[in-house]
Amino acid sequence: MLYICKKIQPVDNKIWLSSPHLGGGEQKYVQEAFDSNWVAPLGPNVNGFEEDLGKYLQDNVFVGALSSGTAALHLGLILLGVERGDEVICQSMTFSASANPIMYLGATPVFVDSESDTWNMCPVSLEEAIKDCIVKGKKPKAIIAVHLYGMPFKAYEIREIADKYEIPILEDAAEALGSTYKGQKCGTIGDIGVLSFNGNKIITTSGGGAIVTRSKELKDKAVFLSTQARDNAPHYQHSEVGYNYRMSNICAGIGRGQMEVLDHHVGLRRAMHSFYETYFKNIENVIVFSEPRDDFYSNHWLSCIVMDSYESREKLRLLLESENIESRPLWKPMHLQPVFEMFPYYGGNISETLFQKGLCLPSGSNLSERDKERITAVFNDFFRVS
Repeated sequence: MLYICKKIQPVDNKIWLSSPHLGGGEQKYVQEAFDSNWVAPLGPNVNGFEEDLGKYLQDNVFVGALSSGTAALHLGLILLGVERGDEVICQSMTFSASANPIMYLGATPVFVDSESDTWNMCPVSLEEAIKDCIVKGKKPKAIIAVHLYGMPFKAYEIREIADKYEIPILEDAAEALGSTYKGQKCGTIGDIGVLSFNGNKIITTSGGGAIVTRSKELKDKAVFLSTQARDNAPHYQHSEVGYNYRMSNICAGIGRGQMEVLDHHVGLRRAMHSFYETYFKNIENVIVFSEPRDDFYSNHWLSCIVMDSYESREKLRLLLESENIESRPLWKPMHLQPVFEMFPYYGGNISETLFQKGLCLPSGSNLSERDKERITAVFNDFFRVS
């Protein structure tokens, strides 16, 4: 029997939306952890990573390294006194990790729409939500404001409203390490800040996060709760419920190496954003998500565009997918999620429209010129550019 073999064209490696990018120095710190047998959730790398982050953020903050950004949000709400039955205002357009910890505590999320400049919490809708909650007899216990895709929220306006009603801000800077608002580092703008080092973030510890506080006492309380709330006794004694949320010394070693290349990675992400700005400059009906004013400096963790319709967005996403290039719709707002749709929502349809028409594009700091050429080829085909 005669078989005719058809030559199969090699498939290019997948271009990811945001893949881990090691700098080379991580292995040194990890090896030190192995050599010294510090492989538990404590040790020199944990202390060093917290110090590195504190120096980078400046502003006299205290940092606690944890197992995830979600853990930091959970502990942040506890430190702000949120309890069962309380109400917490949360930005609707965000990843579910911003809202889930509210539910962990038995509190009620109150979702707020975005504004069109930064895609973050709308100050007008925020105040409307606060007023309505107060009229109903329950002033919100905290405000979770997010720096979406690395873009700082309108911190001055949000802070003015928070202070007016004496409600603390839990700042979700999971996507915004390296971003600034009026020169102030994201993560230090709220009453308590949260960072994430998940595998797709600007730097990674293969998972992990951090809580940023204004006092050593709050940081120490967070660390205490994150290590099972063990009382100071020779035996195991617990007067409070604790959590297993501390970062390991090995993961912190990866983080120390990543801190050495953080600013370089921010520069590379911003360069990818400029690449998209340049390409779409003369393309009609496509808007590149960019800083509205000089006060805002985004790390451009993810570069995003808004197209003229859902249909156009999906056609481009599927064309990229057919060429082994990952892209993703913008976050689906929390108030549209089945698990949260029964909770209060304030605002219009800005976040919903962005979700329908918006697309996140490959943004990693490790994308090559060949990767850019492949992305450009798909764009040229889609927009019929010669």
